[in-house]
Order: sequence, then C-alpha cells, then structure tokens
Amino acid sequence: MSALSLLLGGPILAVSSGLDGVGDATLPGLLFGALIGLSLGLTGGGGSIFAVPLLVYGLGVRPREAIGVSLAAVGATALVGCLRRLARGEVEIHTGLIFAVAGVLGAPAGAWLGGRTPEAVLLVLFAGLMVVVAGRLWAQAVGRPEEARAMRAALGPTPADERGPACRRDPSGRLRLTSRCFAVLVVAGLATGVLSGLFGVGGGFVIVPALVLVTGMGVHRAVATSLLVIALVGVSGVASHLAAGRPLPLDLTGLFVLGGVAGMELGARIGRRLGGPGLLKLFAAAMLAVAAYIVAKTLL
Repeated sequence: MSALSLLLGGPILAVSSGLDGVGDATLPGLLFGALIGLSLGLTGGGGSIFAVPLLVYGLGVRPREAIGVSLAAVGATALVGCLRRLARGEVEIHTGLIFAVAGVLGAPAGAWLGGRTPEAVLLVLFAGLMVVVAGRLWAQAVGRPEEARAMRAALGPTPADERGPACRRDPSGRLRLTSRCFAVLVVAGLATGVLSGLFGVGGGFVIVPALVLVTGMGVHRAVATSLLVIALVGVSGVASHLAAGRPLPLDLTGLFVLGGVAGMELGARIGRRLGGPGLLKLFAAAMLAVAAYIVAKTLL
C-alpha cells in the first residue's frame, strides 16, 4: 500500500472513522458497488449519483471521503465498460477526448469548491442535484419515450448522418470541429468536471444529452463515449482529492469497483429486456426519495 500511496502522491487510509474495520464493510461495499454498476448499466448515465448517499448513510463514511471513493469507483467502473465498447468500435474517441480534457480542467475547481463548503451544505446541494437529475429523467421518459428507450445500455449501430445544432458532420459521419462546436464542447465538459469534483458523480446525466444535442451523435454511441469521459474526469477528480490531503479508503474503493464491474455487466444484460421509459421513471422516483431523505437527515 505504501508504494501506491507514494505513486498517488497523497495519503490513503484504510477506512473512515465511521467503520469498525474493512471486514465489516466487505459485503455492504460489494453490494452497494453492484447497485451503482447496475444502475449505470441500466440507464447509461445518472446511476453514479447514488454512490455518495450509499457511502454516507449506508457505511458511515464522511461526505468528503465518500466523494473521493465515488470518483475512484465510478471512474474505474466506467473505464472497464469503456474498454469493452472501445473494442467494439462504439466510442467516438476524438469527440470524447475534447469533452474529457475540459472536464479534467474543471474537476480540480469542483474539488476546491467542495473543500470550502460545509458538509451539511454540501449534502443539501447534492440533494438538489438529485432532484434536477430526477426531473430530467422523468421529463425524458414522458416527453421523449423513444430516446428513453435508447438510453438503455444496449448499444447498437449509429446512423452516420445525424445532425446537431452546434456541430455538424461530414457525409462520412466525422465531426466537423468548428470554433463554435469546440467552444460548446469545452463549456459542457467544464461543467461536467466541476460537478464531478464537487459531488463525486460521474456526470453521465450531463455528458450523454450534451453529446446527443451538441454533436448530433447517436444516443447509443453517446452512452459509450460518455464512459471514456467519466473515466478520464474521474482520474483528475481523484488526483485533486488526494492533492487536497483528503483520505481515500483504498480497500473500500476496491470493493466498490469489484461490485460495480459485476453490476454494470448485469445491468447491461437486464437493460436489453426492460422498457426504457418505465425504467427511467423508477430511477427518477428513487432519486427523489433519496434526496428527501438526505435533506431530512441533514436538516432535522
């Protein structure tokens, strides 16, 4: 562990003070990680937002430590999913890298803000973010059911002639990177990075619709490309977390990663057999319930 601590350049603690030991957290850590992976696999974005509440209220991890664990676990899980989709040619690498570089620059700013925000305020703001994401998922399920079905993890071929309002594509489907297109991608990436660094979320709920609406990318390909962005932004977020001197429970993070990888594979298989709109409504309702619990627990 000392070699890894030296490599990362920051302190790595075994577990937070809220846990009696790693052994006590093994089964819950695997289970909660699997739930996060399952939700990511089912929806393609938005599932990682459950990670921090599960860590804080399920395992007694302090909020700022939970953000670090969430960043590391979600980023690693996304990396595994990205490599599989990359091998199948489903990731648009060039567009994803532009988005990710901006996100990498934004993540330290989010981590800096998080370090100067009281934990109670941070949790209430996190609950507000959950409400916003739940509203977007619900509106998508109600108003655009066909897009909701496409948001599942079942990936398929993407038409090459899809168009977006800010970016355009040539007849072969390659993105034409104009100054306007580049600027919009950078702004969206920066916003994703700030949210990731501040709250420990992957940001798929921002990345996927941004890629679809801005670049005209097919939603299946956008889900695959978002995994690349989440993985790279997660690295930046974890580095900023450690550079700020905040502990990262390495063993607990590993449990979340193991559970997350298994859960993501299961979610991808289940997602191919479930209706998208109803599934998104279920996740939206769950987010609202968790957000209400966070507010009540924090304020009362």
